[in-house]
Amino acid sequence: MRKVAIAEACMTRFGKHEKTSLELFTEIGLTTINRAGLYPRDIQALFLGNCLGGFGEGQAHMAPFVHSAMGLPMSSPAMRFECACATATVAIRNAALLVGAGVYDIVLAGGVEKTTNLSTSLATRTFAMASHAQYETPVGITFPGVFAMAAHMYADKYNIPLIELKKHMAEVAVKNHYYGSKNLKAHFQKEITVNDVLSGIMVADPLQLLDCCPFSDGASAVLITTEEKAKKITKKPIYIAGMGQASAGGLYVQQDITKAMARKTASKQAYLEAGIKPSDIDVCELHDCFTIAEIIAIEALGFFKAGKGYDAATKRHTYIGGKVAINTSGGLKAKGHPIGATGAAQVTEIVEQLRDEAGKRQVEGAKIGFVDTMGGDFGTVCNIILTA
Repeated sequence: MRKVAIAEACMTRFGKHEKTSLELFTEIGLTTINRAGLYPRDIQALFLGNCLGGFGEGQAHMAPFVHSAMGLPMSSPAMRFECACATATVAIRNAALLVGAGVYDIVLAGGVEKTTNLSTSLATRTFAMASHAQYETPVGITFPGVFAMAAHMYADKYNIPLIELKKHMAEVAVKNHYYGSKNLKAHFQKEITVNDVLSGIMVADPLQLLDCCPFSDGASAVLITTEEKAKKITKKPIYIAGMGQASAGGLYVQQDITKAMARKTASKQAYLEAGIKPSDIDVCELHDCFTIAEIIAIEALGFFKAGKGYDAATKRHTYIGGKVAINTSGGLKAKGHPIGATGAAQVTEIVEQLRDEAGKRQVEGAKIGFVDTMGGDFGTVCNIILTA
């Protein structure tokens, strides 16, 4: 396998957009290509992530239309990826594998999503389609419900009073909104307090409104190429040092969702390939669709022991300057979560961190970054380790 690098990575502002998904990705894709000093004709393949285009815009088969709008050559194939919230990360992983194998030299990968144009009921219904349609959907399972169950299971398993756990979960939201306030592309750019979280509307006990990530629109793109070409394109290539991907079945198969076994399996693959351990990571963008999800993730990724990560944000261990900087972009919680674009946006944040371009949220001296994206209710997990 050839050494694979990221030459450029860009994202739109996340939030509400009037433009279509086709327009959003076309613009950010061309921006990424232009910033790299390349032309559309240089792109040998397009890997586009999208999940809900068919429901929100009546546009399911959008990859070839984006391909045409960007002016890519007919010889470069365009493929759509769908892995729920892990969509863009899986697209990037596949692009890296094919570049590493010598099939392509330059691939544009990423994703786009429009969700704010969906009604609340339709958005809830379409998001829930990433759950098991026979065993979960008929009994009313939604993702807030899944992670509410995870919070109850976590509190019971580790003998933590639920009211205490709720306060520590609120601290996760406070942290991520704090960093979101420093990110000009974040959906939410306003700080909040623990009281703001605890006094919010109950969504699924014990999750309150500010424990949950928003529906967002946005797009993000990553230019993946060989080490040789990356060095010609940029003075600061970022290398893909390790990757991992794993799958799990429905909730009835997983049983204990506080363990996040697919994440443990995927991260183990990534650490092994990169030849590093969790303590080597300087900054991590992980999947915090709900505040409890961040707590479960930091344990599964090896940053904290099982049952010991619940108060990490409270103790500022996950802030810049702590044990490991988690979600300096604001995370899904504050940066936003356009599901088809999320993974590429996480990669973009790590690229900026490793290039010392993150501004007010910069992790000083960051050299190794970790991307963790989860699709569905722990069904797909894709991890990428990046190095400067």
